Amino acid sequence: MKLLSPFYRALGAVCNRQLGRRSRLSQCGMCGAASDSKFQPGFGLLFDIDGVLVRGRTPIPAAKKAFQKLVNPQGEFVVPVVFVTNAGNVLRQTKADQLSHILGVPISQDQVMMSHSPLRMFKKYHEKCVLVSGQGPVLDIAKNLGFAKVVSIDMVREAFPLLDMVDHNRRPKLPSSPIVNLPKIEAVILFGEPIRWETNLQLIIDILLTNGNLSSIHQNQKCPHLPLLACNMDLMWMAEAQSPRFGHGTFLVCLENIYKKITGKELKYEALMGKPSEMTYHYAEYLIREQAAQRGWRTPITSLYAIGDNLMTDIYGANMYNRYLEERAARKSSKAVAKVAAGTRSSTALPQEEEVDNAWETELAPPSATSCKSILVCTGVYNPRTEVPPDANQAIKETVFHGHRDFRFDPALVEPGHIVQDVDAAVELIFEREKLLVQ
Repeated sequence: MKLLSPFYRALGAVCNRQLGRRSRLSQCGMCGAASDSKFQPGFGLLFDIDGVLVRGRTPIPAAKKAFQKLVNPQGEFVVPVVFVTNAGNVLRQTKADQLSHILGVPISQDQVMMSHSPLRMFKKYHEKCVLVSGQGPVLDIAKNLGFAKVVSIDMVREAFPLLDMVDHNRRPKLPSSPIVNLPKIEAVILFGEPIRWETNLQLIIDILLTNGNLSSIHQNQKCPHLPLLACNMDLMWMAEAQSPRFGHGTFLVCLENIYKKITGKELKYEALMGKPSEMTYHYAEYLIREQAAQRGWRTPITSLYAIGDNLMTDIYGANMYNRYLEERAARKSSKAVAKVAAGTRSSTALPQEEEVDNAWETELAPPSATSCKSILVCTGVYNPRTEVPPDANQAIKETVFHGHRDFRFDPALVEPGHIVQDVDAAVELIFEREKLLVQ
């Protein structure tokens, strides 16, 4: 199976050229500039995990080598680092512990951003009864994010045993067991791909079509369905297998199409989070700034580097956030020019009230970054070892878009700023761009 093969082949030539240009930097020690106690980093690093640092549970050899360059002799990071993963099946602390073991450096949970981390900003749902779908300790994850009333798919099955009928071996023997009382569900949160897709698809559709009251029949709703919030839109992800595996994005495709087939209407999302959403990168930058502040670094973080292996999530998301930052800077500049033209005394100063583009932006301080540069590695979903087509423009036109339904395909957004062999080469490239010398 080939993923985005026409477009990947088109990028193959670019990859081969850039891979041939390996950094001349020495790989034998710490960054000399960064080891200086007066060093104030003005950039932050966003690392994807699957396909960049690990393949399934197997570490990628270049990962540990890369992170030896990023810590000083005391084990402290010399620049702010956040791990941005679309995984959502564990608590942040659990993922931090896993990364510490894999990379051989201490990682705190404040450096880890799961796909569900931005849910902390959706406080209007924290006191509502929410259904959660996914794997792992989903109830604990939801409560850790601030949700007080949480219901799982298994709890719904127990309360309404007659609803889950696809698997003949799991059908209840009539008469069914007594129904357990559940509060009315007021919102649905999808953390990640579940284990039994047929059960989750059936019960989520039931909840949406009964407005959270599973004791009633399906209704031809004239009003919007219950709020639906989804984390992780990855259609595919890279584990130990030779080809990518289904991700939560594939589950969402199923849910969206079943809902439309039954109702004739489009499924609507209150929020989509995880890469490539702007919300996710905005929150990741917030964590970068928080980390810099805790270390006493006063230099504003103006540049972000996002390292990933997936064109349709890591690269698309980083480039889309970079476009957002550029457009935001252009608006600020035009406002400043307008004030000067109007004859005010202010030159480049802006009003303290920032224009808010999205509701979630009110929960975080405005970004300080002015750019987000994308770096693609060749150790995961992206595979450069394909034949380069004679007509790259035609290959782009034939590209199958693996992004989510609600994101439009823009060829410019899936073109990486740089392509390197692995994460170690990515760190070298960043050091070179930032003029940090390795001893």
